[in-house]
Amino acid sequence: MPDIQIPAEFLPQDGRFGCGPSRIRHAQIDAFATEGARLMGTSHRQAPVKNLVKRVQEGLFELFHAPEGYEIVQGVGGSTAFWDVASFSLAEGKSQLLVHGEFGAKFANSLSAPWLEAPSVIKADAGSRSELKTESGVSAYAYPQNETSTGVVAPVARIAGADSGALFLTDATSAAGGIDFDPTETDVYYFAPQKNFASDGGIWFALMSPAAIERAERIAASDRYIPEFLSLKTAIDNSRLNQTLNTPAIATLFLLAEQVDWINGQGGLAWADARTREASNHIYAWAEASEFATPFVGNVQHRSQVVTTIDFADSVDAAAVAKTLRANSIVDVEPYRKLGRNQLRIATFTATELADVKALTNAIDFVVAAMN
Repeated sequence: MPDIQIPAEFLPQDGRFGCGPSRIRHAQIDAFATEGARLMGTSHRQAPVKNLVKRVQEGLFELFHAPEGYEIVQGVGGSTAFWDVASFSLAEGKSQLLVHGEFGAKFANSLSAPWLEAPSVIKADAGSRSELKTESGVSAYAYPQNETSTGVVAPVARIAGADSGALFLTDATSAAGGIDFDPTETDVYYFAPQKNFASDGGIWFALMSPAAIERAERIAASDRYIPEFLSLKTAIDNSRLNQTLNTPAIATLFLLAEQVDWINGQGGLAWADARTREASNHIYAWAEASEFATPFVGNVQHRSQVVTTIDFADSVDAAAVAKTLRANSIVDVEPYRKLGRNQLRIATFTATELADVKALTNAIDFVVAAMN
């Protein structure tokens, strides 16, 4: 295939559209160079870094309109670590989990630990979602708000008839900061900050209800073996001191703080929600009007506004399109590696500019036309 040079007028100002680590705004990097860099190499037990953690906690509390009694808790290790934290420190008895893709399946696997009852797992075909079902004896209902691998979104909502004391756990890693929600509809809203929050990985945050905190403390007081690194009680205690058990990545915290302040300053979560919706709507409308592309998620109500997955006709090699885009500095639009579809996956996280999204679809059209 000959090299294809995309005209400058079709190139976005920022060509990063990845759904893993996401684009970081230049203003965040500039602020880090002038302010955040001074914190590098200093103790996370001292006031400057503890104040940074407090800044993040207070900013998230404002962003999420957190109800009285809820707390922002953080720990080292990212969402993958939190799945095991939940298994050791939050789950008891039987859980029910929704699986809409790869990441929901990983959480379901973590809650299949030998000290717990076998969970009830409700799976959906790739590109669709299932629904929670009232089930006697279930102590925790868990689901991904946004399935990053497939681009499927689910509502943050409790279900009627759940057992008294049952907790609702929302994996919000690729949704938090980009999709509005009612915090009273969940007990644990957890995420890592490398998506809408335009930061890096290696740390998790959770907005926790009083009921979730009470359960974590009760389980910690029981005879269950809990490694300290996976102890939610330890994370809660440290969070109340504006710190983490182990040394956190200072750069990650600083970039997160800058992004949270930026979103709050622009109008908060409602503003971010409208911004990501506008960007993703453009991509879906483009795909629906295209002769070679179509949204992978058929049900409009199931389509994510922060992770868009677009199938291509067999006549167009999506992998070749992605390779050509990458050669022109438009990167990370490849599909999720385990999904195995002829498609592109495009992030429309909060830091993504609508003008860049429009330039991207123009660039895709140009590349496909040049290939034929």
